[in-house]
Amino acid sequence: MQDELIEPSELYEHHRIVADKGQSLLRVDKFLFNRLENVSRNKIQIAVKAGNVLVNSNEVKPNYRIKPGDLITVVLPYPHREYEILPEDLPLDILYEDEHLIVLNKEAGMVVHPGHGNYTGTLVNALCWHLQDLPLFQAGEIRPGLVHRIDKETSGILVVAKTEMALNRLARQFYDRTIRRTYYAVVWGTFDPPEGTITGNIGRNIRDRLKMQVFNDGETGKSAVTHYRMLEPLGHVSLIECRLETGRTHQIRVHMEYIKHPIFNDEKYGGNKILRGTEFSKYRQFVENCFKLIPRHALHAKSLGFRHPETGKEMLFDSELPTDMQLLIDKWRKYVADRNSMS
Repeated sequence: MQDELIEPSELYEHHRIVADKGQSLLRVDKFLFNRLENVSRNKIQIAVKAGNVLVNSNEVKPNYRIKPGDLITVVLPYPHREYEILPEDLPLDILYEDEHLIVLNKEAGMVVHPGHGNYTGTLVNALCWHLQDLPLFQAGEIRPGLVHRIDKETSGILVVAKTEMALNRLARQFYDRTIRRTYYAVVWGTFDPPEGTITGNIGRNIRDRLKMQVFNDGETGKSAVTHYRMLEPLGHVSLIECRLETGRTHQIRVHMEYIKHPIFNDEKYGGNKILRGTEFSKYRQFVENCFKLIPRHALHAKSLGFRHPETGKEMLFDSELPTDMQLLIDKWRKYVADRNSMS
């Protein structure tokens, strides 16, 4: 199954509207209801109350009256789609849950939401069962409660909203880039210096529409920034930590390929070949065994920090490395130790 390429920014819409010179005084919620397609007035009112509607860069109340020349900017969660989602009783690894949100540790191999041949067995199907009594998960939304996503074969932490208000407020934090996200990855090669920043616009690959690529012209694609730090050199691979400043599709995977350090066993971005090391058959067999140990790209969403959408309290969640990734790291540690003992 190929990953569905969906930009995180597509999980929420951004609108910018300038009121006409002849605009009569009109409540902002009614004004937006008239201007935005397929968006209910109730959703607009919730967005206003969440602070996601700004007029001339200021938050306003639903009864604010739009005047000629006003600049209105809006961040809305992903719009309604006509699509039937079947609730499924699937296991969920829940790290935290309250009446406003749920924080989950997604296992590798689970698709986040239905689409492109995966209409069942997804995280959204499981959530629609677990949260079936909540209005947000009964409304037929294609991605109820989602404000971000991780790839099918990436493991790790996700936050999901349980109410419209929480959805709006979390969407705003992702849009404003105030969310704190760190990932652990095993990549080919070692780093000197051990930390750095990768910048480069990311857009759809011009030859393969199921991949992304880095563009250096400053115009193609969307800006992307990844900060990385080598945590442990492991011979011909390294364990690194990546901190995302932006959240583009496949960002870490394509940025690592761009700097010639593809993620270990990342088939889409060239990490499933032996890129460092010797030509000896014993080493080749060792790496092949490592590939079998983790039959996916070695990437894990390790931690997630955000402000609670209701209380404003800073929250930070961390997850253990999954078994396959830990076994991979241990295997390379043993390789390094054995090599050093022989030298």
